[in-house]
Amino acid sequence: MDFFERQRQAKKKTGVLVFLFCVAVLLISLLNFLIVAAVIPFMGEDRKREGFDFSTLQDPSLAALVVLGTFVIICLAGLYRKSQLSGGGSSIASMMGGRLVNMASTDPDEQKLMNVVEEMAIASSVPMPEVYVMDGEKSINAFAAGYTVDDAVIGVTDGCMRRLKRDELQGVIAHEFSHILNQDMRLNFRLIAVVFGLLVLAQLGRLMMRIGFNSSGRRSSRSRNEGGGAALIGIAGLGIMASGGLGILMGNLIKSAVSRQREYLADSSAVQFTRNPEGLSGALKKIGALSGGSRLITPHADEASHMFFGNGMRKSWFSITSTHP
Repeated sequence: MDFFERQRQAKKKTGVLVFLFCVAVLLISLLNFLIVAAVIPFMGEDRKREGFDFSTLQDPSLAALVVLGTFVIICLAGLYRKSQLSGGGSSIASMMGGRLVNMASTDPDEQKLMNVVEEMAIASSVPMPEVYVMDGEKSINAFAAGYTVDDAVIGVTDGCMRRLKRDELQGVIAHEFSHILNQDMRLNFRLIAVVFGLLVLAQLGRLMMRIGFNSSGRRSSRSRNEGGGAALIGIAGLGIMASGGLGILMGNLIKSAVSRQREYLADSSAVQFTRNPEGLSGALKKIGALSGGSRLITPHADEASHMFFGNGMRKSWFSITSTHP
């Protein structure tokens, strides 16, 4: 097996998928423009005229305003989410319910975990990260999080720490160190931020829909014209909510595809670090044999699913939504 060729291919495919993510955001912005352009002609004084006025579809100023506005909403929401995670890896670990492991711990399993992490830090030439254990999670899973190698953390579930033999745990930890070394963590933070921005866009459309339709119902008894205008705002909100929902779907599909490519890259790097493919394969076999597998109970499992060693969600209804190969 040519590990370096596999790494090169994974990095190339990731670049293509990140480009597609940007294209998806642009398509959602254009869809919002079509929705707004379709509604505006019916909101003026002459909205009762017959036929559709296509002039708004040819208005570059309106197109620029809507497209730019969509980008601004997604970016601001993404920056807000990023600020919530400004603590780096420790903020993700806390969000996932992790407990910081003390280097001086007397627990045998925790000592084994810390020793393995220290070994892999030396093997990968990465500074020793903080280590967290998700006590309530009995499945086998792990993650790496942080903006840089300096604020990176390694997190494992209680099941991962206690169920795996030393060489199996070594394979899993090596896999996570490869994410740190390949700068996957920064990419993971960006994916979380963009998908959150698309979610906010959908919620904004939902708010517009509720305000528009509620106002339409109250005003219709007093003014048909005012009620009709409010209803159109509600229709526009419905369209924006739908486009935001489509964006979330597209974003999650691309996020899953990006994650799968990075997992392939991490697997090949893990074998380089340990020189023992049996450890990693043994851990995967135990996950497959365990009833809970790698599934997580934390409510944030979906948002951070692409950051974990194994699939933290229940089996997807469609294989392309899985974040792991």
